[in-house]
Amino acid sequence: MRSHDFSDSYSDSFDSLDEDHSFGRRRARRPKKSEIARSHEAEDVFDPQSRRSGRLTEQERARLAAVRESAFAGPPLPPGADRWSTWGDGEQGPHPRPDWVVTELAAADTELGVLKTGKEADVHLIRRAVPDTDRAAVMAAKRYRSNEHRMFHRDAGYLEGRRMRRSREMRAIENRTSFGRNLIAEQWTVAEFAALSRLWSIGVPVPYPVQRSGTELLLEFIGDADGTAAPRLAETRPGPEELTELWHQLLAALEILASEGMTHGDLSAYNLLVHDGQIVLIDLPQIVDVVANPRGSEFLARDVANVMGWFRSRGLPEDLLDADHVTGRLLAAAGLD
Repeated sequence: MRSHDFSDSYSDSFDSLDEDHSFGRRRARRPKKSEIARSHEAEDVFDPQSRRSGRLTEQERARLAAVRESAFAGPPLPPGADRWSTWGDGEQGPHPRPDWVVTELAAADTELGVLKTGKEADVHLIRRAVPDTDRAAVMAAKRYRSNEHRMFHRDAGYLEGRRMRRSREMRAIENRTSFGRNLIAEQWTVAEFAALSRLWSIGVPVPYPVQRSGTELLLEFIGDADGTAAPRLAETRPGPEELTELWHQLLAALEILASEGMTHGDLSAYNLLVHDGQIVLIDLPQIVDVVANPRGSEFLARDVANVMGWFRSRGLPEDLLDADHVTGRLLAAAGLD
């Protein structure tokens, strides 16, 4: 996996992002301390770094209570830190764990800014460091929210085959009540963490999933040591040789997915990163089981068509762009030929 060389430069102020869905070659805006303080004081705030309100699930209430307790109880936080490490409170990532992951409970987290805002989640930049040591790592904190958006993007199709045991919860989800949308947020967070853990373990190029706590995912930051995020594939302009190499990398990743009976479900040039010449898949809450989902083959074919269209527009030779052949190859890998 990718190695990281993190330094105290992350504590500097970051410039503002001005595009709603940007995760590109810009640095993040550090939140004002007053914004963080207000979020800890408001009982009905869905996320400690967001002023959006909404009904909380019990799991999210517990997470926010822990954040408040961490910030205002016990020993004082190190200067500039916003909370103590939540490593001991959440579900942890798979083994073998990368050396850069900070597991010490004495570590503290500092908010460095916003990398991306979106309809379902915001992505923040966090520095986790052990005070008075050189142990530190920068991570992407993906925080799902639910009550702000009217409906998760095409969630009905993705949620086919996912069932909750309690009929009350199923009714809430089906009726898209406030409580139901929060349940969907949790369900998608759990699904993405599980998918990333599984995919990272079998060698798919995805960010390492550090931990999940409530509706917050802490993920490997894909980018440079100065806090500059890797660009999305859509933002790159690769030459002919690099374009062909990236296409073969992507096909190899999709084939591993298919061999595990999965497809991304919403694949495009906007949820693929390119870092040091390597493709990295991101945004996987809607990952589809192509066998169990009645529309699994349809989602797989659409993934292929979406990315193939981008590569065609950038000049990839037509002899590499046979959609039927690629789709058939992936379906065969999934055992659906």
